[in-house]
Amino acid sequence: MNHPRILVAEDEFIVAFDLCDTVEEAGFEVEGPHSEISTAMLAVQKSRPDLAILDVELEDGDAFPLAEALMAEDVPVIFHSGQFTPEEVRRRYPAAIACSKPCPPSVMLAKVQKALSAH
Repeated sequence: MNHPRILVAEDEFIVAFDLCDTVEEAGFEVEGPHSEISTAMLAVQKSRPDLAILDVELEDGDAFPLAEALMAEDVPVIFHSGQFTPEEVRRRYPAAIACSKPCPPSVMLAKVQKALSAH
């Protein structure tokens, strides 16, 4: 059985690994974590994920270009940010799912399920 693949782009080491553990323990396949947009973009080019969890600010810039590329491919995106509020993200991307850091694992998994079931 195929498990949905989730791309994780997060540059805070502890947060990145907590996030990966959370989605992996829930039965998803994890791509990442990627701390840079450049490595996340390469991963997307190699194999399109089923969903992406993106920190807005990564080591080499903001993740908006990556988010836009994913959304253009009909890949749902969850923004996970300490710099931008969910409201600020939704103003830019009305259909986006967003959560503030730290996001409890149960809340993140509910958002993942919601995003995947909407597609």
